[in-house]
Amino acid sequence: MDRLFLDANVFFSAAYKPNARVVRLWKLTDVVLLTSRYAPEKLSRELRLVEAGRHPLPRGVSLPEKDVPILLAALEAEADYLLTGDIRHFGPYFGKKIAGATVVLPGQYLKLSNRYR
Repeated sequence: MDRLFLDANVFFSAAYKPNARVVRLWKLTDVVLLTSRYAPEKLSRELRLVEAGRHPLPRGVSLPEKDVPILLAALEAEADYLLTGDIRHFGPYFGKKIAGATVVLPGQYLKLSNRYR
């Protein structure tokens, strides 16, 4: 079972685009959806809230202050994947594993996991 940490922009896409592919994440039965209180609480069906840990950013990772709690909460949650649409700030880390969590776009996760229908 994959543990998926969702960034705030994933919620915005799901909430404002009724036919967005990202909504499929909420229909998956073999995943655990995670986020932090820092992210919106929209579409919170069976969503577990996780707070950012008190650990420093992993070495070599540079993010704006607003994105640090998202990454740290994903790591605290021991997420397998951090799903985000924030290409500007997380883009350099797409496809890379940071302390156990692979950073990907939501659509990439659906393709990787053969759930893109």
